[in-house]
Amino acid sequence: MQAAEWARDITDTLRGEDEQGALERLARLQPFDRAEVLAHLEPADRLRLVRAMPTSLAAETLEYLEPETQYRILDHLDEPLAAALLQAMSSDTVVDLLLALHPLQAAKLKAWLPSAYRERIDTLMTFPENTAGSLATIEYIAAREGWTVQQALDHVRKVGHDAEVVSYVYVVDARGRLVRVASLRELILADPRAPLTAVGRPDVIAVRATADREEAARLLTRYDFVALPVVDDQNRLLGIITIDDIVDVIHREATEDIQRLGGSVPLAESYFKTPVPVLFRKRVGWLLTLFVAEAYTGTVLRHFEDILSRVVGLAFFIPLLIGTGGNTGSQTVSTLVRALAVGEVTFRDWLRVLARELATGTLLGTVMAAAALVRAYTLGVGPQLGPVVAVTALFIVLWASMVSAVLPLLLHRLRVDPAVVSGPFISTLVDGTGLFLYFTVAQVMLRLT
Repeated sequence: MQAAEWARDITDTLRGEDEQGALERLARLQPFDRAEVLAHLEPADRLRLVRAMPTSLAAETLEYLEPETQYRILDHLDEPLAAALLQAMSSDTVVDLLLALHPLQAAKLKAWLPSAYRERIDTLMTFPENTAGSLATIEYIAAREGWTVQQALDHVRKVGHDAEVVSYVYVVDARGRLVRVASLRELILADPRAPLTAVGRPDVIAVRATADREEAARLLTRYDFVALPVVDDQNRLLGIITIDDIVDVIHREATEDIQRLGGSVPLAESYFKTPVPVLFRKRVGWLLTLFVAEAYTGTVLRHFEDILSRVVGLAFFIPLLIGTGGNTGSQTVSTLVRALAVGEVTFRDWLRVLARELATGTLLGTVMAAAALVRAYTLGVGPQLGPVVAVTALFIVLWASMVSAVLPLLLHRLRVDPAVVSGPFISTLVDGTGLFLYFTVAQVMLRLT
């Protein structure tokens, strides 16, 4: 049953004055599905159900709604209930909500938070959107380094119900610096009288709050953690990033790369939430840029107009050759962009990458040269043009492989997203240069002067 159908069912239940029945139906759903149902309800029914829900259930549901909807609900509730819901929501969700609102609206909500909690929220709000600090939540379990294992376990039982993750206990010193991490399993199996400093690991894997969020994603996936501590420049523990937030980052970054590889500026919203004028603005710049770049192809054709008029058969293979070069470049770029994104390749590997792509390009070019020779034979253009097309196909594949291997690494070095070297961009670049190679080879091999 889809969310809209669930919403109709719950609306009918509310119309029958069976509020308890509607709550029971909602409670059986997953938090994301509950939020989807609330989003489909009329505002009055939505508020009615939120008021009737247990605070923990309502807060868990609100976290999956859009910030505008979250604010409308909180703004129409009685202040004590709204404040309780806001405080029960995870801190990273609260940060996202406050950043999405008008400053006056954000100030109204922040006034409902306890002062100590508000200060920590303000700290998280200072980090730019693309940093690890912007993903951090402060609902973690920390313990003092002077405690025993038993004291740490007692602390877990006391505050664990408010934590995002109870799998790890982060050990800090008197200044709040992260000195150790212990898993819950290690604590349970350890001697309760043992000092906490004898359990877990001192070499904590952490990420700086100012680091790129992709760095946090790489660390979390590389070490298979379910949470990653976030520290400042003095190694003081600021919060943790949980695996669910990293999955969102990976999904978002992959979506952006795919859109860039298609020759478009990434969308800030989902496809159906993006207005047509915005879709137009996101695409027209690249299309005009590629149009201007593609005009170079006409310049090349005009330059070799005499050769083309003397050997008309050369024109038959223009689409084939430039298409082969563009396809080769797109394959190489997509492979390298992904390798850069997951940290498999860095700029220091450029010689190895170039060597591998030239070797691969040689093999691919040989196959494409043979295919071009067969195609020339089947077209019946004469024995002289076949070798020209075959040699050009080899050169174009090699050239496309080389350019596509170097450009993403160079852009990554310059801190430009290598995904901007999209398939259309590479195709356009190879089109003009490929034609130049084609006519140059024809001029040499056919002795055209």
